Amino acid sequence: MNPMLGKRGAVVAPHSLASQAGLDILREGGNAIEATIAVAATLAVVYPHMTGIGGDGFWLMHAPGQALQSIDACGAAGAGVTRELYGNMASIPWRGPLAANTVAGTISGWGAAFAYSQAHWGGKLPFARLLDSAIEYARSGFPVTHSQEANTRNKLPELQMQPGFAKAFLNEQAQVPKYGDWHSFPSLAATLAQLAKAGADDFYRGELAQQIAKDLSAVGSPITLSDLNHHQAQIKAPLSLRLSDATVYNMAPPTQGLASLLILGVFDRIRQKGWNPDNLEGIHALVEATKQAFMVRDRYVTDPDAMGKDPLELLTQEVVDRLASHVPLDKASPWPAPNSDGDTTWMGVVDQQGRAVSMIQSIYFEFGSGVVLPESGFWWQNRGCSFDLQPGKLRSLVPGRKPFHTLNPAMAQLDDGRLLVYGTMGGEGQPQTQAAVFSRYVWGGHNVRSAVAAPRWLLGRTWAEQSTSLKLESRFSADIVQGLKTMGHPVEVVSDFDERMGHAGALVLHPGGLIEGGEDPRSDGSVAAW
Repeated sequence: MNPMLGKRGAVVAPHSLASQAGLDILREGGNAIEATIAVAATLAVVYPHMTGIGGDGFWLMHAPGQALQSIDACGAAGAGVTRELYGNMASIPWRGPLAANTVAGTISGWGAAFAYSQAHWGGKLPFARLLDSAIEYARSGFPVTHSQEANTRNKLPELQMQPGFAKAFLNEQAQVPKYGDWHSFPSLAATLAQLAKAGADDFYRGELAQQIAKDLSAVGSPITLSDLNHHQAQIKAPLSLRLSDATVYNMAPPTQGLASLLILGVFDRIRQKGWNPDNLEGIHALVEATKQAFMVRDRYVTDPDAMGKDPLELLTQEVVDRLASHVPLDKASPWPAPNSDGDTTWMGVVDQQGRAVSMIQSIYFEFGSGVVLPESGFWWQNRGCSFDLQPGKLRSLVPGRKPFHTLNPAMAQLDDGRLLVYGTMGGEGQPQTQAAVFSRYVWGGHNVRSAVAAPRWLLGRTWAEQSTSLKLESRFSADIVQGLKTMGHPVEVVSDFDERMGHAGALVLHPGGLIEGGEDPRSDGSVAAW
């Protein structure tokens, strides 16, 4: 299984049309940020069950000779989103207008990245050019994927009565569009065209913001024009952790990027020669490292303004050593089974100048809240259902507070000069898949493509399921499955390329300029390179 090769630029995304849209920008002389915006916009149309402009996004941006930067494009709960809004409910509903309770930050991330590109990366292409492919697919149509058909069919019972859902996602016969059917979003095309004309800020403080606010009010969402007006993306330093032969980077809170770094840090401390994600010892160690990292995450990570501890204090060598000392090497430790779901799209771009982007955007559950705005024509996220309605909790609902995010794009600078750009969707599985991809490529002898495609595991819940088992794809050997059971892991064998394991991808920039890429066979994606 050979990786895709390029030297002038490469893109990886979970839909081939989006990869091609990004490559077109690179071929026109655009940089990695500009190409990423094109990829993200296209995914928001052609992979609608996984993402959209009504969600949130996070960026990592690398350029040789510059400090690595991140963009937090997470929207906060509206000013009127209080516990009283939910009456006697025990929790925030997963679907519907009351689930659409946080500002959608994705477009602010596009805008902040575009401005950063022009100021620091010599970006020259107009913002409108970056949206061309997305507008064309929304207006003229695109072929439905197996993933879109399956997710629409599976989630229809809980979504078909949500405002605007049936009109947007079913065909003229009110049926689920089938694989290969042509599908379009004409109202979304008009919204994207307005963004192309007026710029990203129009979503929050312009003509489009006023229309969006009217739509939100019409469907019963508590998000207001004032909430949109007050939103801003933030450019800030990412988190990093030094490993034995690399420095890894990820997003700061409110994301779980801290956990992704800690998994690798703990595994790096305890791993012995020959341990990797393809054998019993390596998988056990990574699963146990995941438990330690998730316990730290679930104790501390929330809106950064509400955290009781600086995340940098949780990434010290002393903390990593302490967590590593708690890992039993011969048996499974007790597992509190945290609960985290999510649907997302990750994308990566490397350009000819060695600049790179790792970016992820999400609407949380499949189709988010399920609410489609009547005139603006896009669907709103339900990220705010991760808030706790009980006061005094780590992630209690407070107006203006950011919700906890599973999203976390990753990068790694290897000591030999290689740059690894990687990430995945998959809620609770994101840090685990990142650990598998990194450790397979850096420590396990894989090339970048086989590191992404090789069989994976998933500890805990994802995609709104109740099962908290350790799921293993059926391509693992019977000896590994039985060995993990003997150690006490609650193993469940799933299909050979199970979509619940996420849609991962990776690019590697070598010191000589060669770019390698690997896409996930569990997705509809591709690597596009030249």
